[in-house]
Amino acid sequence: MLSQEILKIPVSGAYNLHGSLLPAYRGRAPVNWAIINGEKKTGVTLHHMIEKPDAGDIVGQKAVDIEFEDTARILYDKLCIAATEMLAEVLPLIREGRAPRIRQDVTKGSYYGGRRPDDGRIDWGRSAVSIYNLIRAVTDPYPGAFGFLPGAGKILIWWAFPQEKRRSHQTPGRIVIEGEDVFVSTGDGRLKLVDIEVEGLRGKRDQIFDYFKNKEGLILT
Repeated sequence: MLSQEILKIPVSGAYNLHGSLLPAYRGRAPVNWAIINGEKKTGVTLHHMIEKPDAGDIVGQKAVDIEFEDTARILYDKLCIAATEMLAEVLPLIREGRAPRIRQDVTKGSYYGGRRPDDGRIDWGRSAVSIYNLIRAVTDPYPGAFGFLPGAGKILIWWAFPQEKRRSHQTPGRIVIEGEDVFVSTGDGRLKLVDIEVEGLRGKRDQIFDYFKNKEGLILT
């Protein structure tokens, strides 16, 4: 956040590169929020800086598709590539004084605040896809999505995959074992646990089954 006095100093203007297609996802953590909300597309925007955050005239934008298995880190890397390509097109226009200026209508966009580690707590009453979106938005290198397991404390879900169309009639958060796979029931569908950390140990399929084989029926909170 800079004052107008400082923003007026650069002769060619003061610019900011933002990780969304403004005016959508103004504010903080736009990459994480876009995944949490299940968006299929986002992008990068170069815009003039004004005192109001992410609200100045747009100079250039480039869209990026969000794939169903993209994590925040994968999407961030995609946006870096898109930003490089977009800046290669726009910077010469800025130097020549021919860069476009498209006024933003922030009333048609959205604004999001920052996220804290505690915001990664899972609400098991939500749908499997909604929980999956949270997991992939805050998995490595972010703090991770989590719940609490009776007798063990905090359980970090680094990766899980939804089975939305296979409805579960179990209580949300209940551990279900089929074969050597471990699932968690949700408000709509269930999640297959793929990569977790609990009691200081991190494990994948075989280790997950070994840990939960005597814990079927426990409820994650």
